Amino acid sequence: MSWPARLHVVTGKGGVGKTTVAASLALALARTGQRVLLIEVEGRQGLAQVFELEPLPYAERRLGGVDVDLRLLAVDAEEALLEYLELFYKMGRAGRALRKLGAVDFATTVAPGLRDILLTGKVKEATTRTDDAGRRMYGAVVLDAPPTGRIGRFLNVTAEAARLAKLGPIKTQSEGVAALLRSPMTSVHVVTLLEEMPVQETADALKELSGLGIPAGKIIVNCARPPLLAGISRVTQSSLKKGLTDAGLSAHLAGALHIEANAHLARLGLEEQLRGELATLRRPVVELPLLSDGVDLPGLHRLATVLAG
Repeated sequence: MSWPARLHVVTGKGGVGKTTVAASLALALARTGQRVLLIEVEGRQGLAQVFELEPLPYAERRLGGVDVDLRLLAVDAEEALLEYLELFYKMGRAGRALRKLGAVDFATTVAPGLRDILLTGKVKEATTRTDDAGRRMYGAVVLDAPPTGRIGRFLNVTAEAARLAKLGPIKTQSEGVAALLRSPMTSVHVVTLLEEMPVQETADALKELSGLGIPAGKIIVNCARPPLLAGISRVTQSSLKKGLTDAGLSAHLAGALHIEANAHLARLGLEEQLRGELATLRRPVVELPLLSDGVDLPGLHRLATVLAG
């Protein structure tokens, strides 16, 4: 399966498993021999949870226990602001003094737009960073991004800043981030479930991204369950009673099984309808299986294998 971009932004409605998908995609990309950076920006320590690690610091750390070069980074807005002040204004000591006075926390709290500018700026820096020989530090960067309800505002904040700022580092930085996010180097993948609200939010998010000129990637259906009654359109109590009797089981179970079976068939019908709605969005669709044993490293590797195609 082809994943041609360098920056892979993973979003989705809350609760659909976007962090799990982002981690699995990062593993899949790292399997190709690339050095991959997996970033989170929401302060939830979701990556630490999914990989069963201690809370991540604001530093790029290589993931142990895997035979690929995958690195993790939890971006902190305050630390990113201090880094920004040092990089553009040489305010290393003064910036730390501002932090002690609470000015850094104040700035990122009262100006949420500034927070998103700092976060996306750090993502851009990691994506475009080169070593002393001019080679890219990372073959790919995967961003566990904010949910679909906020993704457009999050990704577009630098374009708004570039429009408002007249000159200086803020304008230059914002223009650079906005250009990256609208270039072929970026692809925004939307994670969904085969449920009505996530599918609707997926459609809304793709429409918003298109309006902003930000390239969309794949639709990733998470937790897809195999059909247990494939090819069957209706189940009767009489057929269930016969089957139970033939199997040497009590026919009294037929009533409860009849309810469960027809509820499952109704669910399958809804899922097929939702697959049809996703198909109308004209984006490649990838389905990931439900991990019945829960999300752990072997499970992430299983999902990575599916994503790698």
